[in-house]
Amino acid sequence: MFKRDLSIALISIFFMLNWILPSQAAKDCEKLQSGPSGIVSQVVDGDSVLFSNGDKIRLIGIQAPKLALGREGFKDWPLAEEARLALEEIVLGKQVHLKYGGAKRDRYNRILAHMFVVGDEGSKEVWVQKAMLEKGFARVYSFADNRFCLDELLATEAKARVERYNIWSNSFYDILHAQKPNKILKLVDSYELIEGVVVSAKRVGVRIYLNFGKNYRDDFTIVIDKRGRGVFKKAGIDPLDLENALIRVRGWVEKYDGPRIDVTHPEQIEVLARR
Repeated sequence: MFKRDLSIALISIFFMLNWILPSQAAKDCEKLQSGPSGIVSQVVDGDSVLFSNGDKIRLIGIQAPKLALGREGFKDWPLAEEARLALEEIVLGKQVHLKYGGAKRDRYNRILAHMFVVGDEGSKEVWVQKAMLEKGFARVYSFADNRFCLDELLATEAKARVERYNIWSNSFYDILHAQKPNKILKLVDSYELIEGVVVSAKRVGVRIYLNFGKNYRDDFTIVIDKRGRGVFKKAGIDPLDLENALIRVRGWVEKYDGPRIDVTHPEQIEVLARR
């Protein structure tokens, strides 16, 4: 199993870079826009912190295991507290600098940014998102309006996954098989990585459907709507070319007929191999 995972991961990195290069994510991270600096006074969970001035920051580009934080009916994800402590070790009490890669605030008025720990004299700054991925305490998590630097983050995640660091040794975070839709259906409303061969790729009206089985009412499907098609087109990528390709998709599982994931931008899909 380990050899298979290693092989798939290496293939993934190779094809993933080919897939991402035409898109916004391949732009040099130096083109991130400079944001505010501050002292981290509290680490809320594995991907969000507070500045000493009260600003709330959400680390864009990653998703760490979630803590319940008092939410009714919500349970801590496995290794959530460990992820919080890992981030705390990296940033708590440290001077950090924020850089923007797209939308600057979310609906909760949190700052959305890449975070860099300011290095001491003679030492390099620490890119916090990459550090959390290296430790295996986060997954890449992107948005259509925030796509810078994802090529490097995806490659870092892939390496941690091969080494089975932390979350990657816990079955809660296993990559699912697209050809097992009944198992995927049990995880509706959760963020998952799903891998499989695209049986057919079709445009129906304004949407593109990537089907992983012959029965769209039961099988797993990727859906790309009109706005998403525009993002793919701008990146010079045609999703219809993915027919018969082995891919990995990441996103929130929904149920509409069978299980599905809505894809809004190319970086949600990694091309592992083509037939």
